[in-house]
Order: sequence, then C-alpha cells, then structure tokens
Amino acid sequence: MDYALEMRFQALKKQLETTFGPGIDLQIMLFLIGVEELGQGYRNFKKHEKTDLMHVAICTLLEPYGYYKYIGNDEENWPHFELVKEIPPLTEEEQQALMKEAIVEYFEHHDYSTIAVQP
Repeated sequence: MDYALEMRFQALKKQLETTFGPGIDLQIMLFLIGVEELGQGYRNFKKHEKTDLMHVAICTLLEPYGYYKYIGNDEENWPHFELVKEIPPLTEEEQQALMKEAIVEYFEHHDYSTIAVQP
C-alpha cells in the first residue's frame, strides 16, 4: 500500500468525521459522493436508490481514469454513464487502493469545504 496515499486518505476520513460523525468508511464516502453528484441534497433514499447512488459515485470516481464516460441525466435527473473500457482484474487490496486514490482526488478536486451534502 502506498503510504502517502494512505496518509491522505486517513486525513480526509478524519476531516469527514468532524462533519458526519465517527465511523466513516469507503461505503459511506461512496454514498456521500453519490448524493453530491445527484445534486438533490440529502433525503431518505430507498434501498435501490442507495445502490444507485453508490454506482453513480463509482462511475464518477473512475471517469478520470478512462473507465466510464458521463452520457447525461435521465428524466428524474439521475446521472448515467457508459463503460468505456473494462476495469482490469484487481486484487481486493488493489481495488481498495484505487478507490482510496480516486476518493481523495475527488474531494481534493472539489474542495471538500464546498461539498453540499448535509449530515
């Protein structure tokens, strides 16, 4: 594991926990990113919507790596993506590292203080 990446990720996690409370993990970060990308603010989401939010987050995070391309929003204003290239087989550790890197980059690019998701 890349030590510098892990330090950046842990610093982000600690910062998020000051806003959203303890126990933030990758799944919660994906949920927060999905809510942010949906752009409708926080509300009570149905179970399938939570899954969709995480999918939106993953596509958003992997778009800069060339794996997905944003193709537009549907009639309910949910973003949609198309797979551009297959993600290569990764070990669980490699998947975690990729997601951590993408999440850190996302929050740095979007300036965490401007993320509109409310606890």
